[in-house]
Amino acid sequence: MSTEEKEIAAEAEKKPTGPPKSTAREYFESFVVTLIMALFGMTFILQAVTVPTGSMQNTILVGDYLLVNKFIFTPGGHSLWFLPQREIQRGDIIVFKYPGNKVHPQNDKSRGIIPYQINYVKRVIGLPGETVEFKDNQVFINGELLPEHRILGDPPTKGDQQSALITKEIEDRTPDQKYSVYYGEETMTEVKAGGHLSRQGYEFAIPGKPMIVPDNSFFVMGDSRDNSEDSRYWGFVPRDLIIGRAMFVYWSCDRGASDGGMFGCITNPRLSRIGTQIK
Repeated sequence: MSTEEKEIAAEAEKKPTGPPKSTAREYFESFVVTLIMALFGMTFILQAVTVPTGSMQNTILVGDYLLVNKFIFTPGGHSLWFLPQREIQRGDIIVFKYPGNKVHPQNDKSRGIIPYQINYVKRVIGLPGETVEFKDNQVFINGELLPEHRILGDPPTKGDQQSALITKEIEDRTPDQKYSVYYGEETMTEVKAGGHLSRQGYEFAIPGKPMIVPDNSFFVMGDSRDNSEDSRYWGFVPRDLIIGRAMFVYWSCDRGASDGGMFGCITNPRLSRIGTQIK
């Protein structure tokens, strides 16, 4: 290239390719990019959910707001090499679309619950192909006792569904007990006395009638065992209804203290819960 040609090329590089962007345009473009990234993240990576009931207390409290990892579980048994994925495991706390009560659909209708449109949060207990039986406040998998750390847990006042359970240790934790579950003092006293509990409303994995978890499905239960409507009532969770795994609490408010007020979650936060890992 000649000297003249080089000078022409240098002049062309110096010339602006278009009018300079205004400040408003730059802010708008930044907003659009941020919005696209947020929508991508909420669609494929993370999702925020809240917990309206006490079925998982005290692991998760009413008023906890959770971030859900949506990509951790391997979709259809095929992992993506660039993402840290794995199969669903026993003990995972999952968020899923409620499949509905196929045995007694009138129960959902009477409470205004529409299947597949509400998110539930429960712990995975039974895996596909396993036999599950729940009897006398214990879970049996393939005929073997499932190691769970049982704790006494009752609400501060009878009928209180908002406050954390008042707990009392009754058994020493063993190394194979990876998580804790909570039973009311009334039912545990009966069990310790040698009684056999008769649970009204249970349809699945009841004493004497163990059930096999179907393929691509899971048996789930709440950690507050005496206050959880779960697979014991309405059956199994199909794999395609599972949204992801609950990761941690990003915000929490005391709904009991707020008395249902509009600004209750702002004026009555549980700061000690923020950042709590769900496990």
